Amino acid sequence: MVSPGFFIICAVHSVVAITCGSLLMFCSEEMVVLSHGREQASKLIGSTAHDQLLIRTSDSFSGLLLTAVGVLVLMVAFVKDREFQSFFAKGCVFLHLMMAIWRLSFEREILLLAHDCLRLLLADFAFGLSWLFFLVCSWTEMYD
Repeated sequence: MVSPGFFIICAVHSVVAITCGSLLMFCSEEMVVLSHGREQASKLIGSTAHDQLLIRTSDSFSGLLLTAVGVLVLMVAFVKDREFQSFFAKGCVFLHLMMAIWRLSFEREILLLAHDCLRLLLADFAFGLSWLFFLVCSWTEMYD
């Protein structure tokens, strides 16, 4: 029996990734101002026209990648193989763990991003925990 929780978790993660990716592609400056404030945003957006173009281009490509990942996760949501679902969930737990380690090791050292580190760590923890919850539920279903 295949767990319906896999589809739900994939769909939620997909919607979050597609939404964030779209906002990053099309509204990156507004999102930086909203999340960091005007003063910090002016530093993060760049001081010269060349820097601003480079940062906007980087944000657009990052948003495109995040949107593509969201679409792929939505496609994976329809896979009905229990072994693949378990493998995918373990990979996602590992990915969110590595992101949390990255944030603790490097992002908190960047003064402009340090105040967001705790919020992003909590998001990584919540997303990783959702996959871990799926794994525990699927193991209990398998052994009951």
